[in-house]
Order: sequence, then C-alpha cells, then structure tokens
Amino acid sequence: MARKQPVIDATKAFEKALDESESQPVKYILKLYVAGNTARAQSAIIGIRQVCEERLKGRYQLEVIDIYSRPELARGEQIIATPTLIKYLPLPLRRVIGDLSKADRIIVGLDLIKEELEEEIEKDKHV
Repeated sequence: MARKQPVIDATKAFEKALDESESQPVKYILKLYVAGNTARAQSAIIGIRQVCEERLKGRYQLEVIDIYSRPELARGEQIIATPTLIKYLPLPLRRVIGDLSKADRIIVGLDLIKEELEEEIEKDKHV
C-alpha cells in the first residue's frame, strides 16, 4: 500500500508568512549615484546618511556608486545627472535627482512622510 503524503494547508502557511512579514519593519534598499569625490557628492552622501540614521535606523541598505569608477552601472540605470538616489524597496521605485543635501527633499523623495503618517495611525489604533 502506498503511504499518504501529509496534506499541507497552503492557505495557513501563506497567512503565517504574511503575518511574519508584516510584523517586521520595512527595509529600504537605496543606491546613490555620484560623480567623483566632489563637495556636491559629499553633501549628498552626508544628507542621505543623516536622514537614514534618524528615520530608518537599522532598516536600510545604502550603496554609494561613483559613476566615474563604475560607468557600466550608471548606464544600466540610465543615470543622466548626479547625484541621483534610487529607492528600490519598498515599492514603488522612486528617483530623486539633484540637490540631496536638504533633508526635506530626501524625506519627500523616499516617501517617508507617508510612512510616518501610517505609524501615527497604527499608534492611535492601539490607544
């Protein structure tokens, strides 16, 4: 006689995975494209790192790419101006181009205002 294989309840497994993913904070995947070690590039790097540390501490991955040393990556992403910040995750993909030394520009570009509003709503639910 053939032994019956245990039936896996795919719906329960999916719901469990969904619950686990919702309980973990959203991870931001970011790439910053700069052109050399200029004052503008350094200002963008400092501004982005500061915003990330203040608002996304432990929830972000930032890669800084110099288009002079890695032009193939810039071509692949169709970078036409620097500095350019690309947010890959969470979706939707967003690009912020130009002066990235100002925190408010970065916050809006990364859509962090929306995240803060959602956190406030969630806090109000638990009160």
